[in-house]
Amino acid sequence: MNTNSQPATSRDIARLAKVSQATVSRVLSGHPSVQPETRDRVLAAVRQLNYRPNGMARAMRTNRTGNIGVVVSRLANPLYPQMLQILGQHLAEAGLRMMVWSTSEADEMNALSAARESLVDGIIMTTATTNSSQLYDALKLNVPVVLINRVVEGWPCDQLSSDNYDGGRQVADYLVKAGRRRLGLIGGPAVASTIRDRLAGFRDGLASLGVALDPGCCVDAPMFSHQNGFAAASALLDLADAPDAIFCVNDVLALGACDAARTRGLNVPNDFWLVGYDDIEMSAWPAFDLTTVRQPLTRMTADAVSLLQDRITGVMREHSIKVLPNDLMVRGSTAGFRPAA
Repeated sequence: MNTNSQPATSRDIARLAKVSQATVSRVLSGHPSVQPETRDRVLAAVRQLNYRPNGMARAMRTNRTGNIGVVVSRLANPLYPQMLQILGQHLAEAGLRMMVWSTSEADEMNALSAARESLVDGIIMTTATTNSSQLYDALKLNVPVVLINRVVEGWPCDQLSSDNYDGGRQVADYLVKAGRRRLGLIGGPAVASTIRDRLAGFRDGLASLGVALDPGCCVDAPMFSHQNGFAAASALLDLADAPDAIFCVNDVLALGACDAARTRGLNVPNDFWLVGYDDIEMSAWPAFDLTTVRQPLTRMTADAVSLLQDRITGVMREHSIKVLPNDLMVRGSTAGFRPAA
């Protein structure tokens, strides 16, 4: 720790880390050109000296605040707190601070106001849809924006998602290879690109394999909640000819479906198989042991921060559209079945 009565300065950091003050400035501003080993050495010196940068002075000097706005919704879904935690780690490593808005119409206006008032250097949106009209205005202000998880076709900004269409196809292929034929589907509002693509991938995957999906075995939940998953699964399990496997377009719905089975004295996987999507932490708990599709959150968030840093520092290039692969995590809710290679 710094034992001097005076607060540490960037000169002190440079001396301890054996780098130039310019390098310290680049590290603290999150500039992507710094070598990882150099950045780590500077950040270690920052911690050792308990350095606290003067944010107002830096903003006046560099015209940057070091603040990144992250827009999110549906915080009741454990996927988004998990995503925020990982995003926060990547932003902190880049010397940036995270400001979070949980979206409603009012919160979208707050995020837009922050962009207009130059309180943030850029915005990461995790739950964008075509209805995010207020935040679309941020793009007109030339504020750097990156969409992550959900994407919106035609928006002039960098966008990152996992391959939700292929994830849906993977589930279809897996269930058919396992000999499941009476399949159930619990979907949801298709305004989100994630859900729309998962549904399309699942349906197209079944069609390509010559398996029909009975419309009577398809239920759309009005919102993604445990309660709605419970209700949708109850409707399917109470059918005279109930499905032998149910695919839920996210894990929260699947956990509700699992509990619906328990209240009926049914056993997963003995009475029917269950597959979710997202691989939230609870999915791996022994109480659920849910087969699900895992999104690459660590890579997706790291790439989002890197893209945003490029925009903030003025790197000129075409807008990037990245689609990352997913993995099917086979667990007990499908009896651990793995198709032959």
